[in-house]
Amino acid sequence: MPSLDIRNLGVRYATKTGTVEALSNINLAMTEGDFVVAIGASGCGKTTLLSCIAGFLPPTHGTIELDGKPVTGPGADRGVVFQKHALMPWLDVAQNVEFGLRMRGVAAAERRSAAMEQLRLVGLDEFADRPIYELSGGMQKRVALARAIAVEPEIVFFDEPTTGLDPIMADVINELIVKCVKELGATAISITHDMVSTRKIADRVAMIYDGKIIWNGPKSQIDNSGNPYVDQFIHGRATGPIKMQVRAY
Repeated sequence: MPSLDIRNLGVRYATKTGTVEALSNINLAMTEGDFVVAIGASGCGKTTLLSCIAGFLPPTHGTIELDGKPVTGPGADRGVVFQKHALMPWLDVAQNVEFGLRMRGVAAAERRSAAMEQLRLVGLDEFADRPIYELSGGMQKRVALARAIAVEPEIVFFDEPTTGLDPIMADVINELIVKCVKELGATAISITHDMVSTRKIADRVAMIYDGKIIWNGPKSQIDNSGNPYVDQFIHGRATGPIKMQVRAY
């Protein structure tokens, strides 16, 4: 049985001018410990897909199952690293990492011990009592990662994990992601348009275009996918079947 099984998933939004189909007939299966990276241009449906799997957004149709059980909302078996960290500025670093454990009713001493363990893993244990605003963007990404894995989730979601980081810090975050996910033994899915990150962390890659998965395969095959959409995207070419809308001023 797949750890994550998505079948015929679709999402439609009602707008003032009609209906927009954000996702259409998405099928994706992941086994335990699998790491899939969904790539695609802005607006292709990546964030909508992640929101559905994480339980934040109900699909219009189709099914999502985690270990054979339907996903009906956010759950304790899932950890999320948000694109803009989503850290709470009124809590210090350790308290942010403890947050999920606190919601589960874990005792204070046990929460603190778990938080310090995860902060050591991401190299931030010396900053445990610091306020969030004293940390750089890369450090906040590491705190967000520590918070996500502190609850020992079965599946971890990454929303553009390297956005806004310089290349060196992005590589640091990518290495931490791989290390933490493998040590946890979790299934993981990330969405990004960063091909450097994709090549670093993925086991498999799924390309989304116009709300559909148009290619899905092992990372090692992406350079020889035979798909012109994939080829244009991974090489960042302006010309090709993907047409980006550019507003003229």
